[in-house]
Amino acid sequence: MAFTHETIEKNLFWMIVLVVLAVSVGGLAQIVPLFFQKSTTEPVAGLKPYTALQLTGRDVYIREGCNNCHSQMVRPFRAETERYGPYSVAGEFVYDHPFLWGSKRTGPDLNRVGGRYSDEWHRVHLQNPRSVVPESNMPAYPWLATSPANAADIAAKMRALRRLGVPYTDDDIAKGPSELAGKSEEDAVVAYLQNLGLTMKNAR
Repeated sequence: MAFTHETIEKNLFWMIVLVVLAVSVGGLAQIVPLFFQKSTTEPVAGLKPYTALQLTGRDVYIREGCNNCHSQMVRPFRAETERYGPYSVAGEFVYDHPFLWGSKRTGPDLNRVGGRYSDEWHRVHLQNPRSVVPESNMPAYPWLATSPANAADIAAKMRALRRLGVPYTDDDIAKGPSELAGKSEEDAVVAYLQNLGLTMKNAR
């Protein structure tokens, strides 16, 4: 059998094999070098791991599906940077497991929301989004204000993240449960949101 272009087009098996091979080689050529670039594997200057309260807020944020509607990736286009601020870089997210980049924007990008609004604004927004953003179609999350932040497993989470390379100290881990004492899930989510993008803002 002559291995010609016509033969490949007419043979489903060879077409599948060669397409898979081409996609695999192309994908590896794009992905593998990223594991060795400092810009993607080293934290940006000034980046700190999440506090126990922020880490708990991030878990609640994921649990409630906030990342399904809100991107945390500012793209490097003029319209994006004028609206949201500096574009996202991988070094901002080296301590994020999992990272929450995405293209879905039912709501606005939140990667630069830290410090843009007051804590009280965020609380009102979580309780009743349309009271501060009339056109919002975001649901309300009133139960977060009365749900206590989960302190029972925060130390275990921080130890697990340390194994993945997040530089938590023994002191950070020991203080985790006390940092969450008396805090609600709403407090935690607000703390997480208020931290987003501050490293890059402070670096400017």
